[in-house]
Amino acid sequence: MGGVPSVPRDPSRKVQVICAGYARTGTSTMALAVEQLLDGPFLHGGTQVLNREDAYCKKWVQIYESKARGDRPTTLSLLREVTAGFVGVADMPPLDFIPELMELYPEAKVVLVERDPERWLESLMVVSRASNKPWLPYLVWVVPGWRWFPSLVMHYGRSARRLMELEPKQEVKRGTKLLINWNNLVKEMVPPEKLLVMELKDGWAPLCEFLDVPVPDGPLPRANDTEAALQISKEVTRRLAQIWCMALGTAAVVGYGAWRTWMTR
Repeated sequence: MGGVPSVPRDPSRKVQVICAGYARTGTSTMALAVEQLLDGPFLHGGTQVLNREDAYCKKWVQIYESKARGDRPTTLSLLREVTAGFVGVADMPPLDFIPELMELYPEAKVVLVERDPERWLESLMVVSRASNKPWLPYLVWVVPGWRWFPSLVMHYGRSARRLMELEPKQEVKRGTKLLINWNNLVKEMVPPEKLLVMELKDGWAPLCEFLDVPVPDGPLPRANDTEAALQISKEVTRRLAQIWCMALGTAAVVGYGAWRTWMTR
């Protein structure tokens, strides 16, 4: 998450890899790795919806809405539009549409990155505390692109609640239930021959073998998802403060000018 979003130049390229690891499991690292291996743009959900143009972000909301009302043709059509030209996808919102993505891209392979549930929960709580701003939905509506983020977060929350309602296959702590249920769900959704389950510590080898590509020189690229998410939260707050200060300042100047004009009539 964070940085500059990839924008496809060749819309004929198709999704070859669905990185199905849940948020805070190294989605940014996997984005960098697949982008390097397949030499093409990668759709990291968090980066895209926080940095792309308004129309693109709106389409993701429309995809959720069309799926909710059972309109599969529209769901698939819009999903094809937002993923066209990318070689891989990761993070939300794409992960809420793995069955649809597998239908659109039947040759795509799925990589599930697992992480120690306790460490994952610690990372998630750090980001949650930093980004939980009740006032945020009321301020972002003036910003193109960002104004759709509260709607997307609402849909993410619904998906998470559905996951929490599933009964895990083993006894787990409540806080880690979300991640464990997600991993189990992915393993059920994806045929074994299409699925690689790995951890980031495994390095390049299993990923390159699975994708049938040469192993690059050097280590697997690393990106700190938690640090990136915290930085994004700070940047959003800073930009919103600038936008609203300018807006209120302009309103004050205009209001003062109107008052002076009225007083001197």
